[in-house]
Amino acid sequence: MDGERTHPESVSVEISGCDKDDAQVVFDTLCACFASDRCADDVPREYHEVRPTVWLGTFDVADAHRGDCGPARLKGSVTADAQGGYWAIERLRATLDDLFTVQDLSAASGDQERDLHVRLESR
Repeated sequence: MDGERTHPESVSVEISGCDKDDAQVVFDTLCACFASDRCADDVPREYHEVRPTVWLGTFDVADAHRGDCGPARLKGSVTADAQGGYWAIERLRATLDDLFTVQDLSAASGDQERDLHVRLESR
């Protein structure tokens, strides 16, 4: 069983309800904590002046980067939706609590996955 994962370890994160600079701060902060599919040059852009924009990223919460991970400053609040396995969502939530002030907006649990809807603000 060596090397076999016993639980899903990736979390999909959607960022919305903020400007592109705050979205970048959240993604940069999470990238400092975990491996991600978002590259350093993957800068959030706003594609439409009126319609809301949602930015996406996937984070491997089992691959934690200790030491580089710390609180970040946001200009405003950020809405984040996360989907993943129970263990992965709990690990992400614990990390978010270390990085930001987190307000739970809602959560939904399924058989294998959990959805988390939170508002992030600077600590």
